[in-house]
Order: sequence, then structure tokens, then C-alpha cells
Amino acid sequence: MTRPPNLKTAMTPFPYSVGLDASLEEARQLMQEHRVRHLPVTEAHTVVGLVTDRDIRMAQSSSKPANAGALSVSDLYISDPYIVSLDEPIDNVLLVMAERHIGSAIITKAGRLAGVFTAVDACRCFGEYLRANFPRPGSDNAA
Repeated sequence: MTRPPNLKTAMTPFPYSVGLDASLEEARQLMQEHRVRHLPVTEAHTVVGLVTDRDIRMAQSSSKPANAGALSVSDLYISDPYIVSLDEPIDNVLLVMAERHIGSAIITKAGRLAGVFTAVDACRCFGEYLRANFPRPGSDNAA
């Protein structure tokens, strides 16, 4: 790898999303089913926010059992998530995520949802970059 990775190769493409009017339980089940921790929130095919598994767990554990089922994504979602264009350099995205102490960025192409880039994606991408550029002695990657 002679060039740094780009968002397109590092992000999770075609992410699952949830509607603003979905229940928190629906969002939680979607996250569990697909093993994701971040869901873009959409309304009329437009990204309006983000909901995380951590926020859902905290809301469900702190609400009274009778009220837990009544909560919806609109009660909890982050209305100003970090959204970037697919052509944004990955180093800019990483530095903003670190500066803001956030775990994800929503990636768009021509204003439409294209992917999600998370801290897990960043770790995977960086690990692959290190292995490709600094192979360990005795590994199959060594030339």
C-alpha cells in the first residue's frame, strides 16, 4: 500500500439505518441482528441523526419498565452527528473524531447515506495498513 487508505475502502458501506419514528426496541433489535453499534437515523431518505447502542442501553436501563417500550428513536437520537462526504480525506475524519471524542462518522455521497466509519473501522484499517507496510519477521507478508 503506497497511498493512505480512503474512506471508501475503510468505511462500512450501505449501512443499516432506522427511521426517526422507530421504537428504541426496534433500533436495539436491528443493532443486535446485524452486530452494529451505530445506526444513522433517517427521515424521508435524509440523514437527520444517529443513535448508538450505548445510548439505547442507558435509556432503557434508566427508564421505568412501564415507560421503556414507549421511547422512540426521536426521544434519544443525536441530531447533529458528524457527517462527511465520501471524498473527505481519511486523516481529516480521524483527527476530527479524536478531537470531538466521537466513535463514528456518517458518510454521504451527493447528500445520500453511503456508509458509516467507526472507531472499529479505523482500528481495522490501521492494523491492515501496518501489516502491509511493516510486516513482522517470519510472517507470510515479509518479502
